[in-house]
Amino acid sequence: MNSLDKKFKTLVDLLKNRAIQNPEQIGYSFLIDGETDTISLTYQQLEQRSRAIAAYLQSVCPPGEVALLLYQPGLEYITAFFGCLYAGVIAVPAYPPRPNRSLERIQTIIRDSKAKIALTTHSIVLSLERRASETPELDSLGWLATDHIPDNFAEKWQEPNINEDTTAFLQYTSGSTATPKGVMITHQNLLHNSGLIHQCFGHSPQSKGIIWLPPYHDMGLIGGILQPLYGGFPVMLMSPLMFLQSPVRWLQAISRYRGTTSGGPNFAYDLCVRKIKPEQIQTLDLSSWEVAFNGAEPISAEVLERFTNTFSVCGFRREAFYPCYGMAEATLIISGGNKLSPPVETTIATSALEKNQIVLVSEIEGTKRLVGCGQTLPEQQIKIVHPEKLTLCAEGEVGEIWVSGPSIAQGYWHKPEETKQTFAAYLAEAPQEPFMRTGDLGFLKAGELFVTGRLKDVIIINGRNHYPQDIEWTVEQSHPLIRPGCIASFSVEVAGEERLVIVAEVERNFRQLLRGSQKLQVTTQNYDHTNKSVSSIGVDFFSQRNGKCGTENFDNSQDLIKSIQRSVSRNHDLQIYQILLLKPGAIPKTSSGKVQRYACREGFLTGTLQIFE
Repeated sequence: MNSLDKKFKTLVDLLKNRAIQNPEQIGYSFLIDGETDTISLTYQQLEQRSRAIAAYLQSVCPPGEVALLLYQPGLEYITAFFGCLYAGVIAVPAYPPRPNRSLERIQTIIRDSKAKIALTTHSIVLSLERRASETPELDSLGWLATDHIPDNFAEKWQEPNINEDTTAFLQYTSGSTATPKGVMITHQNLLHNSGLIHQCFGHSPQSKGIIWLPPYHDMGLIGGILQPLYGGFPVMLMSPLMFLQSPVRWLQAISRYRGTTSGGPNFAYDLCVRKIKPEQIQTLDLSSWEVAFNGAEPISAEVLERFTNTFSVCGFRREAFYPCYGMAEATLIISGGNKLSPPVETTIATSALEKNQIVLVSEIEGTKRLVGCGQTLPEQQIKIVHPEKLTLCAEGEVGEIWVSGPSIAQGYWHKPEETKQTFAAYLAEAPQEPFMRTGDLGFLKAGELFVTGRLKDVIIINGRNHYPQDIEWTVEQSHPLIRPGCIASFSVEVAGEERLVIVAEVERNFRQLLRGSQKLQVTTQNYDHTNKSVSSIGVDFFSQRNGKCGTENFDNSQDLIKSIQRSVSRNHDLQIYQILLLKPGAIPKTSSGKVQRYACREGFLTGTLQIFE
């Protein structure tokens, strides 16, 4: 393993060394327009800007205080992050609120972190002034526009008293299954995990990163910004918005700048397959792409196959795919495979998986293809544990994934009880060694980790386990007018039984694409919001307007509803209790784009989801 985590105690030491050894080397470039317009920072420039921001911070903020970072993706964000490290101030990466978007996440983070100061740019300060007066949490912050701090402030910097055990920043969880919590990440956590990534990805000074991932999340920050610094290789960054607006920009950047390492969640590869046109594919050269990492959500074997089939004509190799598994509580990466090997897949019987058992079968009806996420990494352990008995699972049994090692974070900020529950779990067989409970379910096969789903999200109906991502995939494939990645499945209790509910967004051109003028009239039933139960069973839709239940008209959506019902029944042997078609953009998601199933369920129960009309 790369020994930088032994050579340096902090990221400040690491950046100082890069600035001394390679002052003129470009460390970071940013594609302003997502295509060709770039700006760059050398290691020396980054180090000087970091010291200048740190010196100003030291004059207004004592070491150990918490500072909120509110930046658009770009080089200013990077200098501010390192400025906090150089000042001994705990950084809290976040994203600036967008116009007409909820401030709820930022308000939650400010309240939880107890931040007193916010670092941002002058233009963002101006745009937030009006909203800050309406929001006590924003109004109470001291604001610092780092782009107005002169470079000569660097001369006033005083080296902070920090070490490997100092908290570097708080990584707030995505909030996909609960309220966001601040994970305390130390310098030692960052250096150790960066060493693991460096080894897994086979990085060298000749590597070249191409990253569009949000810089305020662990994959974008640690994998996309800190890893290139650790490995001493350049990275080309772009805004996630540029990628989402036109996915071909991502692959064009890899092609144009000869990127060797790039990646993202499963949905990113799927988006490229669906949105990039054949004539655009002909202009790409992806032969330089060595590591196409895929993590942060369940990995679809079908998506990997489609992406390979689509882009092999321009040099993409299936062996470049690098499925991996990680989470904020483990700094980032937990497991990974051999860089030179193709993804590991296995086919299992779905009927056995419903009973937490793994039965390997050939690919026939009633099976599911799973993609492996690699093996345990150096100095770490992965165990599969019965979540209630706290005992090790037998071979071929699904259980909760537990992890231990130097990359495991120190706990949740100001949450001792939650910290104890998550970070101080003990096996009945080994009561002396603490493990971190991931909340994810999976199994090990010949050392390969297979993740099957989230413990909190599992739907249990008639004693059988159903994974929501599997049901959502079926719904997505059932009809072209369902928006990919915008579906949630969950259960509600009805008359003492768990019943399946599906909410799905329709495409923006839904009405134009449907043919005919037939109306489907659906009468909703009475819903008891006090007891959160439904008084009758068997209709297709539930909706509420201004607290009243009534009759809704859905324009020609009968075929769509029946298609979903047939697909779910055929593939999962389940009857759907309710289907809600939602307006585009209506499904609750985290800032990183993950569907919030618990928020969808709550919105269903309270009747606040925006139903398509």
